[in-house]
Amino acid sequence: MIEARGLSKSFNGRRACWDLSFEVGKGEVFGLLGPNGAGKTTTLRMLAGLYAPDAGEAQVAGCAIAAGAPGGAELRRRVGLLTESPGFYDRLTALENLLHFARLYGLPRADAEARARRLLDRFQLHAQGDRLFAELSRGMKQKLAIARALLHGPQVVLLDEPTVGLDPEATREVRATIAELAADRTTLVLCTHDLDEVERLCSRAAFIAGQLLAVHAVGRHGPAALRVRVSLTAPHAAAVSRVAALPQVAEVRAEGTELHVNLRAADAVPEVVAALCAAGARVEAVHPHRDALEESYLSLLAQARERGLL
Repeated sequence: MIEARGLSKSFNGRRACWDLSFEVGKGEVFGLLGPNGAGKTTTLRMLAGLYAPDAGEAQVAGCAIAAGAPGGAELRRRVGLLTESPGFYDRLTALENLLHFARLYGLPRADAEARARRLLDRFQLHAQGDRLFAELSRGMKQKLAIARALLHGPQVVLLDEPTVGLDPEATREVRATIAELAADRTTLVLCTHDLDEVERLCSRAAFIAGQLLAVHAVGRHGPAALRVRVSLTAPHAAAVSRVAALPQVAEVRAEGTELHVNLRAADAVPEVVAALCAAGARVEAVHPHRDALEESYLSLLAQARERGLL
């Protein structure tokens, strides 16, 4: 649904991002990670057709974006965008704001009102529909902005910090909505500083510091664990020796009742458990260890600083 090739953008001679290339599949939730000023928001705005790239090209939901050509009305019909600033009208009600933007998208009046009221219900804003936008709390305004991004049924949704300013209940609602959209095969790009959010929702994440540093699989989509932590009911030296002798095991380190096992193959966990039981140890739990997103992020950030990218 998204194919970017060499996207670059500068403002007043200062490069915001350059030579960005990546792909996002249909129904995928793709994360954009990076520090402030890394070019994440600029990237979203190019994909949404708000900025024309200085160089490079992209295909978004079948619409072409090229240097000097940001894409037209058809791209905006197929893409929903949540921006950092909501851009609503303070003296219109929540419902009136949604109806206004629905008409800008070309939705018929009856269809616009039905969709607007359905989204107000979805985000538990039905009781706020007749309140002026200026009177809404920050969390309510953010939920209304997300509703606006979904109003026209876009194929691609670009979300810039979707849960900022939300309380835990509203955050859970937004995350559930993102998961539902992905299940419906909507493609989403999620720009956030919340690593936990990326691990919960995204299948892959791109690390950006002006340019693309890496794209990692994350969460349950990440690489199978080559390290496991085994909890025993009691220390057992003989069992440790038995596990260390397995050809599938590279290293074992015991810390009281905890064993830290480095494997040569990710499918060797059953053999480890069998060896422990054969030696008389009682296994309480086995915890796989994946390459933590935070570790990868901080490591790439340090490399970017060494290279003068930040």
